[in-house]
Amino acid sequence: MATVGLLYPGHSAEDDFETLVALAGDVHLPVVITSVGEDAHRVDALLDLGSTERLADGVRQLATSHPQAVMWACTSGSFVFGPDGARHQAAKVAAAAGVPASSTSIAFVDALRHLHIRRVAVAASYPHDVAEHFVGFLSADGVDVVAMGSHGIVTAAEVGTLAPQRVVDMVTAADHPDAQAVLVPDTAMHTLGIIDRLEAAVGKPVLTANQVTVWKGLQLIGRTPVIPGMGRLFQEEMQ
Repeated sequence: MATVGLLYPGHSAEDDFETLVALAGDVHLPVVITSVGEDAHRVDALLDLGSTERLADGVRQLATSHPQAVMWACTSGSFVFGPDGARHQAAKVAAAAGVPASSTSIAFVDALRHLHIRRVAVAASYPHDVAEHFVGFLSADGVDVVAMGSHGIVTAAEVGTLAPQRVVDMVTAADHPDAQAVLVPDTAMHTLGIIDRLEAAVGKPVLTANQVTVWKGLQLIGRTPVIPGMGRLFQEEMQ
């Protein structure tokens, strides 16, 4: 049983991970809800959301689950710190947990590298200014963002209520002929039950926040299994 501990901010789509567990069978994803000062997709609130103190408290709560790796399951609460800041943030989580750790933003970059993808479109639920921070995070690693759609949703709670068809519509609207993949960066969005549907809608890989979070956590342990229904990223086992 592979155990990846998830530090997840607040309540919005933490139940999404149950879909992957049901399909994988031998993956355990204990979730600890980290504290939230203000549920807002706003840079100052997101910097507070990803603070060392909030994450360290989550790591302490995860200890009883004995995770083999820990993921900060939050994209905006990692990319707002920039590439160097996000790596420093993950390193602090790893030091506190005593196991390898990473975050969703870093997971997106690593998943794109794994799939040899450099040109992407972004389907962001965030306000435009926050979405631009994600674009900058990707660009710093040499990823070319050829199109970006932002939807101005301020709270994670609202994102968690989006119906599957709304998510499909957001992805298809953001797609671009030059993009090799479409990225859906919000862990507050329910996506794990519809990844095959999303990929069918655009005819290319779709990487979602909750999907890449689990993939990266399993990679840190040393193996990512083939999981049907979890999209192109989980089609090839990596030893």
